[in-house]
Amino acid sequence: MHDNDHPSQFDLLRQRRFAPFFWTQFLGAGNDNLFKFALTVMVTYQVQVGWLPPAMAGLVIGALFILPFLLFSATSGQLADKYEKTTLIRFVKWLEIAIMAAAGWGFMQANVPLLLACVFLMGLHSTLFGPVKFAYLPQHLNERELTGGNGMVEMGTFVSILLGNVAGGLLIAVPQVGAMYVAWACLALAVIGRATAQWIPASPPTDPTLKINWNPFTETWRNLLLAHGNVVVFRSLLGISWMWFFGAVFLSQFPSFAKEVLHGNERVASLLLVVFSIGIGIGSLLCEVLSRRHVEIGLVPLGAIGMSVFSIDLYFASRGLPPGAGLTLSQFVAQAAHWRVMVDLFLLSLFAGLYSVPMYALIQLRSAPTHRARIIAANNILNALFMIVSSIGVGLLLQANFTIPQVFLITGLLNAVVAFYIFMLVPEYLLRFIAWVATRLIYRFKVRGDEHIPTRGAAILVCNHVSFIDAVLLMAASPRPIRFIMDHKIFAIPVLGALFKLAKAIPIASARDDSATYERAFAQARAVLDDGELLCIFPEGAITRDGELGEFKGGVMKLLESNPVPVVPLALQNLWGSFFSRRDGAAMSKPFRRGFFSRVGLVAGVPVAAAQVSPSGLRERVGALLLA
Repeated sequence: MHDNDHPSQFDLLRQRRFAPFFWTQFLGAGNDNLFKFALTVMVTYQVQVGWLPPAMAGLVIGALFILPFLLFSATSGQLADKYEKTTLIRFVKWLEIAIMAAAGWGFMQANVPLLLACVFLMGLHSTLFGPVKFAYLPQHLNERELTGGNGMVEMGTFVSILLGNVAGGLLIAVPQVGAMYVAWACLALAVIGRATAQWIPASPPTDPTLKINWNPFTETWRNLLLAHGNVVVFRSLLGISWMWFFGAVFLSQFPSFAKEVLHGNERVASLLLVVFSIGIGIGSLLCEVLSRRHVEIGLVPLGAIGMSVFSIDLYFASRGLPPGAGLTLSQFVAQAAHWRVMVDLFLLSLFAGLYSVPMYALIQLRSAPTHRARIIAANNILNALFMIVSSIGVGLLLQANFTIPQVFLITGLLNAVVAFYIFMLVPEYLLRFIAWVATRLIYRFKVRGDEHIPTRGAAILVCNHVSFIDAVLLMAASPRPIRFIMDHKIFAIPVLGALFKLAKAIPIASARDDSATYERAFAQARAVLDDGELLCIFPEGAITRDGELGEFKGGVMKLLESNPVPVVPLALQNLWGSFFSRRDGAAMSKPFRRGFFSRVGLVAGVPVAAAQVSPSGLRERVGALLLA
């Protein structure tokens, strides 16, 4: 889609602005999970304590780890906005070394209360690191790198969780010396993490004058209100929190699902975790490829659809499986019926990766830099709350004698309802999804010069008008939402009219035909520019009937009188003759006129300062771009 040859997201691993940060967070996530899983195995199989039944060990450890996210996320967000982020990261890694030194002694002495205290402290360590982690990325990556960077971090996190769990389980199981091995491994990972943190470049504070509110309860409420100030961002936070709710249902039930439904041993449970983690990792990495290196929130509905489809199919795949008891890994894999279960798990987690990464990138891009870390902190608070509600909900369903496959079915159906609700509340997701489908399944769409479309601030886009789908293609090319001024007659067209109403397009009529609509359109357009948004005008006033570039009318000049913003010329190429154009008669009357996947393009020109704009000059620029 782009001529610009951008390096792959993996290229970031060779750059100092990303690689030390990536490995620091990778080692931290791995250490968290090595420690927690080793402790869970130890209190379940090796060290019995009367006040902590083995069946409750995993739940108690998980709750202790999540508790600091609820209590201290708001404070952590303030610290990350106020102070230099690299200094905070290094402090957090020193704290990790101290906690793991204490935990190491606890493992060797089999001191369960001390180890549980360390779980809480490691939760605090992760709480402090979370807002810094996601606020760091937009300070060092540009808009085109943000999706790839988030995909790498998400993939790295799940791979490190997987490796940490595997290593923790293997090390603690070594007879006599397992606890000592775990102790040294945790300490070594903490020390290496602190060493990699030394290479992270400086990240200046975004709000150094911020006065810290140390009351976690009032600040938590204030953070949530702050996040609520930007509707798209807040509802994206809810969307991400729902993904954690969804994922927690599956992750918490893998051991029981493997044993009671799949009739497998503990290694089968581990296989399910491996498949799920690989799926999330691949889905996260695919985001950059599918988004063509933009923050493409059109992938979010695609992800939501896949999550529902494959979690519902998992219910059907896990019914009527052949009976057995304690199947080994090789016996489990040998049965064809089990492959459908693994494919469903892999694909639902892959789509969860497609769902979450663009949302994280959108939050980072759309949050004001001065309080970005506090927005991320609000996200962590909501994530923790949703995960707690998830565990309570699953517990109630299981107590009500629902089977685990039925729980998965209910979760898949709920996901469809929640996704539909979010996309109706924030139509931008749905519109971008439609634009994403149109530019990949209807046309082969190529964009050049899109670096000229501003990522921040108000601007007017002017474009030739060739077809009824022009606005959809422009939506797909822009990293930001665009408000369109469009002929009021278009809104009467079935489907397309509803789509443009959803996009909040501004209807306009000629001053002669309807002066009230004409003036109202300009008032709305000025409000769009006052809010610092992108506004698009088709200055020809109507879709071309002969494929030629028509005369540009003076509407743009009227807007520039009150809002002297940059004007970006755009040219849509090769759309004349397509199904949505008026070649050889009415548009949308001759299906498959040019077949599917026909090549079309958009070229963006250098922005023109308001003082240099004239209708004839803009027409010349657009005409030149058409030939480019």
